[in-house]
Amino acid sequence: MATTALVTRDRNTQEQIMALVLDGLQSRHSRRAYRRALTDFLDWHAESGQRGLSKATVNAYRRTLLDRGYSAASVNQRLSAIRKLASEAADNGALGEQAAAAIGRVPGVRQEGQRAGNWLNVRQAQAMLDAPDTSTLKGLRDRALLAVLLGAGLRRAEAAALTFEHLQQREARWVIVDLRGKRGRVRSVPVASWVKAAIDAWAQAAGIGAGRVFRSVHKGGRLDGDSMTAQAVYDVVRCYAEPLGFDALAPHDCRRTFAKLAMKGGAPVPQIQLSLGHASMATTERYLGVQLDLANAPGDRLGLRI
Repeated sequence: MATTALVTRDRNTQEQIMALVLDGLQSRHSRRAYRRALTDFLDWHAESGQRGLSKATVNAYRRTLLDRGYSAASVNQRLSAIRKLASEAADNGALGEQAAAAIGRVPGVRQEGQRAGNWLNVRQAQAMLDAPDTSTLKGLRDRALLAVLLGAGLRRAEAAALTFEHLQQREARWVIVDLRGKRGRVRSVPVASWVKAAIDAWAQAAGIGAGRVFRSVHKGGRLDGDSMTAQAVYDVVRCYAEPLGFDALAPHDCRRTFAKLAMKGGAPVPQIQLSLGHASMATTERYLGVQLDLANAPGDRLGLRI
């Protein structure tokens, strides 16, 4: 593949280009994100009349993204995809080693501070759990799914992949055993009795007890397959969040809610970290917002008033 072919609007050629990058990624989420990032870059390259692939080209694209108001995280993700494209192209003889190395030195965007994120309080979380119509099969499934997200802190992909075989008894309590999460990390998550009760109610009504816990339900109220996707998990959360006024709530915010409510309930932070499967305590602290006390903020103690 010639260097000039690396930047084209021909879809067949673009697929060949992206295959250089995507084939080396294990996570389907990463593949989807990188595909979108590279498609956007290649389209911009053609529309802006750029020639070739160089450090100057990538710097120009970086500036364009910033001018369009993209966040630091979004810009950095797109730059990562382009750097990997340059690296793979060099390995395959389609780009010079020096050009690829120069592109690799294009700096990311420094992200100042950190986002507070979203989470629910106890009343709001309970409203989410009470929202599904448990007189229907779909409602029982959705309540069990929300219980796993809010009550065990699973990621949406982990919830979609959860099996009945993961649920085992340890020391007289139910535990999700040997759950494989992000970056292949394996962890076990203790499950509260109410979470297990919600799963049992769904399983009994659906007549299932092996394989995937969560499955598609036909509009007619019957099982429609033996699994459900991570996107379907996202859709379930949005389905109940929006009518309750939680317009910005996503499945990962349910995970954050689990951590926040557990901490407020007195759970030790190291145990929360283990349940979430975080390799770093700093990551758990970001979830908990321990560096930002919204209930006892500095501004509340200034002695000023209007």
